[in-house]
Amino acid sequence: MFYPRDWRSATIEQFIEALDTYIRWYNEKRIKFSLGYLSPIEYRESLGLTT
Repeated sequence: MFYPRDWRSATIEQFIEALDTYIRWYNEKRIKFSLGYLSPIEYRESLGLTT
């Protein structure tokens, strides 16, 4: 997320938005082998841990 992009022309707000989007994807949507090829959200739902 950080290295392939040149952030010198980005504003702080643009950087924060891009970082927030990446963190949400990483924590909620990425598929993980260790979770049975589910995203963390799908895994928690399969265990009945979400509201």
